[in-house]
Amino acid sequence: MQINNIDGLILPNKKDEEFLKINFDPLFSYDFKEHKSYEIDIMGLKTIEDTSSYESLLFDITRSVDKTQKILRINKNIPEPIFIIHKIKEDETFFTNSLKIELSADIKAQIVEVFVSSCKNSAYSVNRTFELEENSELEYVRIQDFDASNSLIFNALIKQEESSNVDFTNFEYGDGFILNNFINNINNKNITYNLNGLVKLNNDATCSNLIKTVHIAQSSLSNINYKHSLKDSSKAIFKAKSRVLETALFTKAFQNTDTILLSDDATIFAQPHLEIYIDELEASHGATTGTLNKEQLLYLQTRGIPKDLAYEMLLKAFEEKIVNNIKDEIIKEFVQEYKKEQYV
Repeated sequence: MQINNIDGLILPNKKDEEFLKINFDPLFSYDFKEHKSYEIDIMGLKTIEDTSSYESLLFDITRSVDKTQKILRINKNIPEPIFIIHKIKEDETFFTNSLKIELSADIKAQIVEVFVSSCKNSAYSVNRTFELEENSELEYVRIQDFDASNSLIFNALIKQEESSNVDFTNFEYGDGFILNNFINNINNKNITYNLNGLVKLNNDATCSNLIKTVHIAQSSLSNINYKHSLKDSSKAIFKAKSRVLETALFTKAFQNTDTILLSDDATIFAQPHLEIYIDELEASHGATTGTLNKEQLLYLQTRGIPKDLAYEMLLKAFEEKIVNNIKDEIIKEFVQEYKKEQYV
């Protein structure tokens, strides 16, 4: 099967402004030997038909071959994080999965999803919907570590009721073709939405992050913060668009992305964008690109630290700023000790 031959499916085009510089052709034209729905190893999940309306074409890739959606409803506080591990092992297979995560009012929860692959020429299209009721809090951490010939499309739609908090932290480690798509229309008061990411790429890896946030209701916060460390011929795309409408008084909307290029062939296309229609707000956006600080590197060497070790120390300090955003200590330790070999 080929994704570009699926009946009725309208696919994104790299010439469209939203998807500029993203080359979908190798993924969409590849002839997979079969499609499979990936089953999450959690007992008792309810299954429904996904009839939602999505503003992004990317969600329809999963639904074009599988319209079912699992429901994970959390209606009591859970003392430890929920871990969901996705292991893609079969060659030349197109996998799909759709999950809605619902938090009841006043509930706190922590979820970790890990996506790893140990196969050739497979792809995984994933839809996630997060629905938070009033005063609920979710910390969600995702690790992606796909092999070079594999692809992942990860779509996330976030819906928050009044005074709810979301903290997302994403770690991109894999060598494949990765596209992440985050959408949050903030239409209730006193919402907090933090989206953090570390994109650490090697070889010919490609990772794109498309982030769309719309502030509709007043007195809410969105904070988007990404860091990239890029080696070899890797490529990253960061496109964040935050709109603040006339009704969203006293909004706080921040975007920032910092990139360290660790080789001459690594590239970054960063496009933070704010679209603001009011004056009563706090907002900022920025993007920096550079190399490791040579003066700091030299200083560490004068203190007797070997050059290679000093290099690693500076890079770790840069990357740890994202890790340190994680609130849950169990999850933070998990991320710090993560090794792909444990899961493949």
